[in-house]
Amino acid sequence: MFRQLGEDIRAVFDRDPAARSFWEVLTCYPGIHALIMHRLAHWLWGHRLRWLARFTAHVARFFTGIEIHPGATIGRRFFIDHGMGVVIGETALIGDDVTLYHGVTLGGTSWNKGKRHPTLENGVVIGAGAKVLGPITISAGAKVGSNAVVTKPIPAGATAVGNPARVLDHSEQSKQREAQAEKMGFSAYAVGRDQDDPLAKAIHGLLDHAAETDRRLASLIRELDAQGVKCDNEVLAADRFDPKYLSKIVD
Repeated sequence: MFRQLGEDIRAVFDRDPAARSFWEVLTCYPGIHALIMHRLAHWLWGHRLRWLARFTAHVARFFTGIEIHPGATIGRRFFIDHGMGVVIGETALIGDDVTLYHGVTLGGTSWNKGKRHPTLENGVVIGAGAKVLGPITISAGAKVGSNAVVTKPIPAGATAVGNPARVLDHSEQSKQREAQAEKMGFSAYAVGRDQDDPLAKAIHGLLDHAAETDRRLASLIRELDAQGVKCDNEVLAADRFDPKYLSKIVD
């Protein structure tokens, strides 16, 4: 137990640059307190002391603001940063080296018995305020951006953002930048600079195409005018397309 606690505390130093000392982490990090209480509650749950397990979890919630059902299975080096508002359901399965930020929910989507909460494989990072719902699997090394709502499985190493969550299309250049960022330090909140919502990217692509079409039509009208061919007044009086204004709306 103490060896596992030591691993959990070292994980805090690996992922939180604000951590200064072992004593500070042990006494001032609610994620560590909630995890210690959960280990006890989970042990009680496994030995069929269900009421005592639930009461232990309730006390932990009162003092930390983190609600972890005693039936949830949590691996090694689990880190909850800040922690307030985190909710982890009964049938959630969490692997090793997983990170959750504040406001994360690992919830269910039905009242049926059995597996109804997510599975997070090793190395998953869930950004602040994200909701991962249902008996889905977030595969190893995947990241979920802040405030995303995930109801479908996420493949290994992928990044999902938005509501509903969409998996980003990582280019080779983006992967190289991500690898370099991991060498330099932890990427907080599961979001990098180049990780725009893919829906916004698609809309921007359509705007670029529309702007280019508008430019070609204007060039064609000028060429026709130079050849002595006069265009209809309605064509000339049409509202000009403003891609910059629409881009601001999308952003």
